[in-house]
Amino acid sequence: MRSIKRLSHLLLLSSFLIVSGAVAQDQNSEIDPWQGFNRPVFEFNEVLDGYLLKPAARGYQAVTPDIVETGVGNFFGNLADVGSIVNNLLQLKAEAAVQDFSRVVFNTTIGLGGILDVATPMGLPEHKEDFGQTLGYWGVGSGPYLVLPFLGPSNVRDGISKLPDSMVDPVGEVNPIRTRNQLYALRIVDSRAELLAAEQLLNGDRYTAIRDAYMQRREFLVNDGEVEFDDDQF
Repeated sequence: MRSIKRLSHLLLLSSFLIVSGAVAQDQNSEIDPWQGFNRPVFEFNEVLDGYLLKPAARGYQAVTPDIVETGVGNFFGNLADVGSIVNNLLQLKAEAAVQDFSRVVFNTTIGLGGILDVATPMGLPEHKEDFGQTLGYWGVGSGPYLVLPFLGPSNVRDGISKLPDSMVDPVGEVNPIRTRNQLYALRIVDSRAELLAAEQLLNGDRYTAIRDAYMQRREFLVNDGEVEFDDDQF
């Protein structure tokens, strides 16, 4: 079993075991009844982010030319399209699956391994699909909001879905292990760097703002953008 996948699986299992025995602090909340568990984990993640991820992301942005940073994002986006193909097929979205397959072919070949996104200008849109969205497509509810150690905001459906998502992640097939782990680390830092500007828009309680933004965005993605939010929904 690969070391990174084993660690992520153990973290997920530990999280669900802890949550199952946690005492709900806010029984009146429909989306966040586990605040007694979530908030301490959120604070732990915030400390980890403040001392490790955020400085690494800022340093990455400072030393990386924009064109290189774009290429790195394109590279990992191309890998993510592989999972989108699988999940579009599971959702019976044949046209989207064909488009994502074409994206992978063109971006991997003409786009030099995915560094260049040549598919989008060719009229092949990106479809970001994961197993959590697939479950939602077939009517599985999100369940309560859940903050996972190290992994951040989630919900019960999305948390469970991280396991099958990891099984179709091409990075997990990279050898040697050292190179694989370096790719995992680069992807984490690159993803964190993309959030630096967006997090400045958060107002008030960061926990509540991140929770509401996450749950609304997941609802939006599951419904392919065809959803209207009520101001009192969250």
